[in-house]
Amino acid sequence: MIAYWIQTASHAQLQGLWWFLCSVLGSLLLFLFFVQGGQTLMARVAKTAEERSLIANSLGRKWELTFTTLVTFGGALFAAFPKFYATSFGGAYWVWVLILFTFIIQAVSYEYRSKPANVLGTKTFDTFLLINGVVGVLLIGTAVGTFFTGSNFTLSSYNFVTWTSSLRGLEAAFSLFNLSLGLFLVFNSRALGAMYLINNIDFKGVEEFEERLRTSTLKNFLWSLPFLAWFLLQILPMDGFAIGENGEIYRQTWKYLFNLVEVPALALSLVAGLILVITGVVLTAKTEAKCGIWSSGLGTVLVGLTVFGLAGFNNTAFYPSKVDLQSSLTIYNASSTVYTLQVMTWVALAIPCVLAYVAYVWWLMDSKKMSVAELSNPDAGHMY
Repeated sequence: MIAYWIQTASHAQLQGLWWFLCSVLGSLLLFLFFVQGGQTLMARVAKTAEERSLIANSLGRKWELTFTTLVTFGGALFAAFPKFYATSFGGAYWVWVLILFTFIIQAVSYEYRSKPANVLGTKTFDTFLLINGVVGVLLIGTAVGTFFTGSNFTLSSYNFVTWTSSLRGLEAAFSLFNLSLGLFLVFNSRALGAMYLINNIDFKGVEEFEERLRTSTLKNFLWSLPFLAWFLLQILPMDGFAIGENGEIYRQTWKYLFNLVEVPALALSLVAGLILVITGVVLTAKTEAKCGIWSSGLGTVLVGLTVFGLAGFNNTAFYPSKVDLQSSLTIYNASSTVYTLQVMTWVALAIPCVLAYVAYVWWLMDSKKMSVAELSNPDAGHMY
């Protein structure tokens, strides 16, 4: 049945499928930002070098998953929607270069922060991790915000991209709407990071550290709420970029509210996601439970699916041009050919196997909690 559907599916159906799959990857990335959020807690929540090492070694087991997911997300967009990849990554290159730079210094920091006699010193590498956790996540949030506010580009008849802003994508950071989404992601990732550390660390001998992490979970969640509220209050009445019957792009008032109403799955995903995030925070902050990361993590994925779904589904231009409306990109005019999408769909059938392998490796890595004793164990292997 699956083989028959792949062979007979229309181009539009395959385009919708791949926007959904790319949205899943993007939403999983938002969950995996708990690594970036946890890194920022080393500056204030951790009070001693021992506690900072606990954070680094707990997150060090997972940081590669975040980077791999980011690369996979970009690769999927390149293959499924090459015109978007060429437009955004080719035109707004300064913002993407900065994002890449923050992930490079993250990788270097985990490799060298605990090396004896390293030239820069542990504090420098910890500062690099802080930059990755704040600047990297903030810039990715502002980049996603341009799915709604638009970017400064035009496309010629030969799909040649002309970027009309000399800031090359950095102008997105001057939009309060984009910044609100970015700051929400920063504080949400900090809350997720605290919940993950509570789940992953054995706090024997450092019980006060656990209490500080539980307090930090609630604080960061509360700090994220004004930015989430501003994002939602702005997006619902916002003029969206709709696709007419002839493919013409036009502005439509309340477009994203209409998307929530006309695609009930998006509204359900948003409500369920917010409930799950709140549940995880309450479990962590008000009880002794250590499982809050799974509730809030799933909730973050569902909220992410809503954001990406609002941008691309229901005849909506997901990458609007503020300079020339008709240059705006949709899942229909930015995608690969039907043959390419069919081949990619065949390859995507292996996704459940990949996810099962990731879950198995995750379980192996977390089968033993990170502890103070392990930090000083010479047989524990590589320490970050």
